[in-house]
Amino acid sequence: MNPTETSELGPNERQALFDRDAGIEGVRGDVRDIIDRVREEGDVAVREFCREFDDVEVGNIDITDDAERAYEEIDDDVREAIEDAADNIRAFHESQVPEDWRADFDGRELGRRFRPIERVGVYAPGGTAAYPSSALMGVIPAKVAGVEQVAVATPPGEPQNDITLAAIHAAGADKVYRVGGAQAIAAMAYGTEQIDRVQKVVGPGNKWVTAAKAEVQGDVAIDFLAGPSELLVLADGTANPAFVASDVVAQAEHDENASSVVVTDDAEFAEAVCEEIEKQASEREREDVIRAALDNDASGVFVARSMSEGLLFAEEYAAEHLSIQADDDEELLDRIDSAGSVFLGSYTPVAAGDYASGTNHVLPTTGLAKITGGLSVDTFLRSTTVQRLDEDALDSLSTTITTLAESEGLDAHAESVRKRFEE
Repeated sequence: MNPTETSELGPNERQALFDRDAGIEGVRGDVRDIIDRVREEGDVAVREFCREFDDVEVGNIDITDDAERAYEEIDDDVREAIEDAADNIRAFHESQVPEDWRADFDGRELGRRFRPIERVGVYAPGGTAAYPSSALMGVIPAKVAGVEQVAVATPPGEPQNDITLAAIHAAGADKVYRVGGAQAIAAMAYGTEQIDRVQKVVGPGNKWVTAAKAEVQGDVAIDFLAGPSELLVLADGTANPAFVASDVVAQAEHDENASSVVVTDDAEFAEAVCEEIEKQASEREREDVIRAALDNDASGVFVARSMSEGLLFAEEYAAEHLSIQADDDEELLDRIDSAGSVFLGSYTPVAAGDYASGTNHVLPTTGLAKITGGLSVDTFLRSTTVQRLDEDALDSLSTTITTLAESEGLDAHAESVRKRFEE
């Protein structure tokens, strides 16, 4: 990996960086077929797809009891780490719970109240790595919001990952299902013999999971369509190259489609970061995955002509994870609007947010941070407005209401106001 001047990026290179997508178009047809089969055949199709895609014979799809047993049987130090992370995640999300309110607006009593969705499905990924942390991130905010039934689907394994199951139980899930991929999304969206239908599906996954969420959207609600994980580090010459490189390598460890980007205004620092990346990558167990991710077109170390130009780059990129390692990090943060989660300073690695600081790691990718935020308590709430008008308040609005209603040709609307003032 060698530094590249941002001013030298061509149109194709810029497109690879800034027009990232979730990579789902190539699989949508196959995913649609999977969904149709699950809707028609239920658990029979679910088991067949587990056998075909995961090479696992699934008997009982509902493994809620297995999750409780796994929690009791895992090593004490792992259980304590899960509980510590869960406590921090729970505390942060409890601070997000909104209160119902009403206020007086010149005689109009107006307000807003919040109620949880009743049934939610959380996807906890498996695949090249198991992610018990994603179970915590999906289930805990839902339970904090007051969701009555939170179900988790996680891919089957031989054996099933006990740490993931333990995390699901610790988070407070009500149901746990042994099914992954597009078939899991379909089963939660439409229900099967063993899997209860939900009203909203959340959680990250591969392109098959994401494509399935795109297909079922409308029949159920979803959080957003997430693509491969991504990081942008905005750093100046005061940052520690080894720290920056460690974050880049950690991000690349996810999978070969992950994106790791560094932007700096210091060419010498950029060279030092590249040297550190090369050194650290060779020391990691998943070196092949890391190098594949670092070689993809959406990764790189870039030198901007100034930090202001670097900021513009970061804002256009709209990263899932934005790390700011610079002397004036707070000033730089004030100028950033688009990022899923921001990590300030040299001692705030992205891994802290991935696991245990308390913030949520289910975040928008592929530039979606320009229009939405990550998973939160709000994700699992519905808001309802409330109003009460007395006679004087309605009288003060009557001319406005009737004039607008009649301008729209809705005479009955206008009459519903006039009727209240007839002698």
